[in-house]
Amino acid sequence: MPAEDGQHMDAAPALAVSGLTRAFGVRKALDNVSFELPERAFLSIFGPNGAGKTTLVRILATLLAPTSGSARVLGLDAVQDVVELRRRIGLISHSPLLYPDLTAEENLLFFAEMYGIGEPQARVTELLEAVELDHRRLDLTRTFSRGMLQRLSIARALLHRPDVLFLDEPYSGLDPHAMDILDGLIGQIRGNHTFVMISHDLDKGLELCSHALILARGRVVLFEPREAIDERAFRETYRSTVGMGVA
Repeated sequence: MPAEDGQHMDAAPALAVSGLTRAFGVRKALDNVSFELPERAFLSIFGPNGAGKTTLVRILATLLAPTSGSARVLGLDAVQDVVELRRRIGLISHSPLLYPDLTAEENLLFFAEMYGIGEPQARVTELLEAVELDHRRLDLTRTFSRGMLQRLSIARALLHRPDVLFLDEPYSGLDPHAMDILDGLIGQIRGNHTFVMISHDLDKGLELCSHALILARGRVVLFEPREAIDERAFRETYRSTVGMGVA
């Protein structure tokens, strides 16, 4: 699949998060989180279960409102500019966000119509081939394995060539070949997109990222560009902060 072009707002960073807090009752899932990420960067977010990683991504992806603070994506407010922002972002989450009683092709054509994509059939065919599901294009998605659903959800997220792509544990449920497919897709398009990926895999997250963020108990423990990170010190910080051993 050829590299994709996107439209970018050069005047603003890709992400500008300031004092972001999200409370669920008395518990703060995010507590005064602040950072900025430049366009076309690749941010890997690390932390234990309950650290606030998914809450942060859900707010940035316009799926959850913060309790206080602000989050801007491509210069757009994640609360006030939801409709415009959703046209420019894509999300791969634990849920494939697909209709089980539609075929793979019908699912992608449905979303292509929602996004007003020109020549939708050609785009759908291109992506089905890219995720190596062209041979299952006429099969209902309820017959797909977990890995196949994840590959189709990747195609869904890329349909409209989003400027920012949010990835919540995208390698979860993928077999080694499917992981290679995802690696290849990211490699082809990363120069024209901003990526935000949640990962429990330090090796994969550090391999891909241009910036790394560690969250614990809803707070930023570390946010650094990759070139400033001493990997041994980073792993020690991760281990001591979240109480999780790494190889």
